[in-house]
Order: sequence, then C-alpha cells, then structure tokens
Amino acid sequence: MSGNTLTHNVAEAGGQTGTTRTASVTRHRAARELGLRRGDFDLAVQLGRVRTVPDDGGGGRRVPRDEIDRIRAADGFPDVLRAAVRTVGTREGAALMDVTTARFTRLARLGLLVPVKFYLNRYRAVVWLYLAEELRRFRADERNTALLKGRTPEGLRDQLGEGLDLRPRNWRGRHLGFLLRQADDPWVRAAAVASLLDAAEISAVVTDPYERSHLRRFRPVLAAHGSPGSPAAQLAEEIATAADPDEVDWLRSELAAAVDTARRHRPAPRPGTLVAPHPPGPQSLTRGTAEPVPREAEDTPPSEAEQQPRRLSSLLVRLWRRDS
Repeated sequence: MSGNTLTHNVAEAGGQTGTTRTASVTRHRAARELGLRRGDFDLAVQLGRVRTVPDDGGGGRRVPRDEIDRIRAADGFPDVLRAAVRTVGTREGAALMDVTTARFTRLARLGLLVPVKFYLNRYRAVVWLYLAEELRRFRADERNTALLKGRTPEGLRDQLGEGLDLRPRNWRGRHLGFLLRQADDPWVRAAAVASLLDAAEISAVVTDPYERSHLRRFRPVLAAHGSPGSPAAQLAEEIATAADPDEVDWLRSELAAAVDTARRHRPAPRPGTLVAPHPPGPQSLTRGTAEPVPREAEDTPPSEAEQQPRRLSSLLVRLWRRDS
C-alpha cells in the first residue's frame, strides 16, 4: 500500500476530525504564517480579523487554511493587518492623538477611549492598552475636537473629581464581546457571562449545583498576571469581576437568560445520565462520569425520584448475594 493511499484511508477513517485537521493549522503556525506575534494574533482573532474553527479532536481552535490564504491575498498584507492590531499605551496614545497624557487619561476614565488589553507592570500598576487605529479615528472625528483641544465640560470634570474611572468596566464589556464572538455552544456563552461575576452572584442566579459545575467546565481562563494567588493575580481578578451594581444586575440578567437557553439546548450532565461531550457530534454520547459531583450536591438529600434507582440497585445486589 502506498503512502498516499494510507494517508487517504486514515483521513477517511477519522471522518470530520481528519478533514478539519488537514484543512486547518494550529494558532501558533497561523500566527507565524501571517507574520504576527502571538499576542497580536490572539487580538486579531478576538477582533474578528482572523476566523477560527473548533478542533473536533479536542485540541483547541484552529485556523482554516483558506482563511490564511484569504488574508495573505488581501491588499496591503501584512502591513494592514499589523496596523489593525497595533496597541499603544497612554504615552504613545497621547502622542498619536496630539494631546497631553493627562488629557488622554481623562478621556479614557470618562469612557471615551476604550482599552482593549491591560497588563500589570513590575510595580503592580495597571497599564491599559488601546487600539492605535481607534485612537486615530477618534482624533479625525470633528465632533471630538472640543474634547481634544477645549476645556473639559463642567459635568464631566465633576464626575472625574468624584473618582469616575470607566476603564475597567469598558474593558470587561469589550472582553465579554470577544468571548461571545468565539463561543460556539450555549453553555460556553453562559460561562463567558459568568466569568465576569463573583461566585456569590453566580450561585444566586444558578441555583442548581450541577449547572454551576458545568459552567466552571467552560469558564474562560484569564490571561496570567503573576503566579496564582499573588497580589498581581488578585488585582487582575478584581479588574475582571464586575463591581458596579447596575453592571452586576445586567450580567445577572444575561446569565439567567443564557443558562435558560443552554438548559433547553442540552441539560447539564448529572451522575448516571447520558450526556453529549462538548462539542456535540454524531455518535458521541457517553456515560456522564466526566462531570464531578459538586460538593454541595453531595450534602443535599436525594429526592424520591433519585432514590428509586438506588433502591432497585440495592435490591438486585441482595438477590445476587442470596443466589450465590
């Protein structure tokens, strides 16, 4: 048997998985072929500049080969793509907009400039990053001339004096949009919303412990900011968690709706039930043992309906021992 025939047969046996993997590449390789650093590539994906697809083999998302070809064939590649994902901090952003760093910071705190990333420097100070392309558009818009050159309106000055800073909240809103854009399953969408709420708020909305366990399975991982439990990691977690009452209320409402949609699409797995692993596919039903029993569920007395299978199982064991 020739090597080509063997390859063809293996791909056929793999079904959709083989087709997906041969027609796509890993994110790392895609970043290299598009001439982007990994962080810039991730941002391009989040912004919808690069399309990804799920890996049916469970290895994370991949980039279709035809998507890479499309981007590389576009006019101005790679400069246009690199410019679209270029980020700048406060100092460089202020220079780009021809304003002082103080004015730039005021505009950002007022929510007029929305950060796309953040990181913590060695002094654990938050450094916000902005899309250079958006800053250029803001500066070119004549409606913003007064904000760039004139005196800040009194009402806005009062808000700043009271400590208004919308940068964390605006980043959370944008980050949620990124997560939802890449979510290909209702439970993943619900987990994205839940990722911005603290555990107490999630428990108040999602009272079923098995559903909470299922949400944790799909919870997106926040980019590392220091070692787990370190002050830097705790600060990053605070930034990523909603704090304003109206924001919390909105997220709770969104979470309740998202979980309801996910529940109707595919109930959360429970011990002894047949569940479809994510992502669902044909002939993929497995016994629901992958989901651990939540600790709080272990302490909850079983209902009458849940006790019936246990009683039947106990009766069968006694009969078997009597006949042995």
